[in-house]
Amino acid sequence: MSSQKIFLFDFDGVIVDGMQEYWHSSLLACERYLNSPKITIDQKLYQGVPNSFKEIRPWVKYGWEMILIVHEIIKTENPLKSDNKDDFINNYHQNCQRILNENSWIAEDIQKMLDKSRNYQIDKDFKSWVNLHKPFFEIINFMKELSKRGIKTGVITTKGKIFAEKILKQLNIFPEFIFGYESGTKIKIAEKLTQTYEILGFIEDRKKTLIDIKQNSETSHIPCFLADWGYLKESDKNKLSNEIKLLKLGNLGELVAIQR
Repeated sequence: MSSQKIFLFDFDGVIVDGMQEYWHSSLLACERYLNSPKITIDQKLYQGVPNSFKEIRPWVKYGWEMILIVHEIIKTENPLKSDNKDDFINNYHQNCQRILNENSWIAEDIQKMLDKSRNYQIDKDFKSWVNLHKPFFEIINFMKELSKRGIKTGVITTKGKIFAEKILKQLNIFPEFIFGYESGTKIKIAEKLTQTYEILGFIEDRKKTLIDIKQNSETSHIPCFLADWGYLKESDKNKLSNEIKLLKLGNLGELVAIQR
């Protein structure tokens, strides 16, 4: 096994709380780039994140799905609200596909709109965009402690690499690697890293991702930690296998102690 050691982290929901940024950027994408006749943009919408968006967020896998959710929430007719969100969630992936089909949209194009929205904000007011992300300082300190011990860190996110990189730089965090959605699936990235590194752990707030890693023969040995502070479904903390540990921010000190 390689003597090079690395610890892996998801980004949104683990290193930072990006809820406000996702809402803001997706709403802006709907306003500037989507050209949908079904929505009406009220500037007051930018002032706060609706509960319906927060409640659906744990089901999201890819950034482009956020734009679809925002589109449904701000629709003029039959908008998605807290009282009908359960119907949407119960068939989440089918509903996302339905929205794409009904509007003749392509997921890759929607993702590009989200990226354009972020670039627009960065060019206009970079500081305001960065401040939409609320860092979890316990994790940031943990990453710095790992670095002091000679353990490398890597970030695997479904955000675009360039955007994660800009935020981490502002937080004075410089991982060995940052993999964005452009790099492929998290499991494939982890597979590739195992060829060079001893992976000491992966902290992620999407339970399904950790299950996939544990069920893959090439990555099943990686210690997996489900971030208690992330965007979790109510059921995520239940029936966790012994191979996936529920991690709380207050327990990071214990995790540091075992990384010798």
